Amino acid sequence: MTSSEETPSFRLAYVPGVTPGKWVRIWNERLPDVPLTLVGVSAAEASDALRGRAADAGLVRLPIDRTALSAIPLYTETTVVVVPKDHVMATVDEVSAADLADDIVLHPLDDTLAWEQRPGRPAIERPATTADAVELVAAGVGLLVVPQSLARLHHRKDLTYRPVSDAPESGVALSWLEDETTDLVEEFIGIVRGRTVNSTRGRPKPPAQQPKSKRADASGARRKPAAGKTTGKSGSKTTGKSGGKSPRTGSGGPKAAKRGKPRRRP
Repeated sequence: MTSSEETPSFRLAYVPGVTPGKWVRIWNERLPDVPLTLVGVSAAEASDALRGRAADAGLVRLPIDRTALSAIPLYTETTVVVVPKDHVMATVDEVSAADLADDIVLHPLDDTLAWEQRPGRPAIERPATTADAVELVAAGVGLLVVPQSLARLHHRKDLTYRPVSDAPESGVALSWLEDETTDLVEEFIGIVRGRTVNSTRGRPKPPAQQPKSKRADASGARRKPAAGKTTGKSGSKTTGKSGGKSPRTGSGGPKAAKRGKPRRRP
């Protein structure tokens, strides 16, 4: 007989340049019985893949269409320009958008950088993908401005890259369907946010332990004073022996000395 319950699993979509390896490793350590499957998607397809339930959550590039989706920003990448190693820009540590004015700057169809005004001169045709644009840079057709992780992903020995100081940055976020914030999604949110295995989320904290109040003895009587000490009616402590005879008078206590009449001088 086949069980009606499905084996739990988790599908994580991710876009090019994002490296989920660290989070996947932590997931496998904490939830060894729940397999995590990686689903590679393009940046343009990421939001549709989540809405179409091709994945339970996704590591996406911002901005995305947030219709029916939740998103938690994770980090922001530096933007760089990819140039041939013999290009003049390879000799400096950093460039600005104005420095690109005289060069052809390629604009692939899968670009996610939100430019108000793109730098440089446009190419006659837009490359279909970032990978195609990198090949054109190597061929000397133009330059390419991308998030740093994409420059590393498409690294070539004949190319290098330099930061662009005033370019828009690329943000990476964890996204999922608003109506499907499952326990497994919450687990992955905790992992990417750095929660430890003992962390709790959404659970009420146990009430703080009240300090123990001073209680009287079970009999209701006051505590017995230490040996050699008595407590009077007023609560003050007296020391010394009580009830014994005075060594001089032999009575139970010292007697007051009698005062005689003063003698007259002759």
